[in-house]
Amino acid sequence: MTRRLSINEAVGLLEGELESGQRALDDLVTEDLWSAFLRFGRRLFDVPDTPDADGLLFQYGIHAFDGPSAFMLDATRQFETADSDGDHDHYVQVHCELRYGLSPALEALGSFDSWFFHDAGDDLEEWAQGLTERAAWATIHRLKPAEIRVYQEQV
Repeated sequence: MTRRLSINEAVGLLEGELESGQRALDDLVTEDLWSAFLRFGRRLFDVPDTPDADGLLFQYGIHAFDGPSAFMLDATRQFETADSDGDHDHYVQVHCELRYGLSPALEALGSFDSWFFHDAGDDLEEWAQGLTERAAWATIHRLKPAEIRVYQEQV
């Protein structure tokens, strides 16, 4: 039986995927970062056997969370954690947040989000392909982010 990874390893594994390419992290474009996130998304983690316990989220839009407004693309992996009785306790989210300067082309994209859950019977590759077939992908896939943040939070 294949050992499932601990969610405590998730940030380090995502960072490893981001750094595993032929180029330095500062030289990567959106498409490179998305490919690394999908490699991370294919890994199996030890999560409760409940619906939607392991999900991927792709979202973008203009936000000003902790500074000036910026176009942000956030690829997130969300894990459910359970208490000692096996009941839902909280979620852990591992983010790969890409920030870009504002431009009319990015502003015109508006906002968007899409979830994928490993246990829902959908195919990860089809989900990812559907996202890259969106018109927005033609605008963002070759852009180099001004900032890349990888972090984990409890929600």
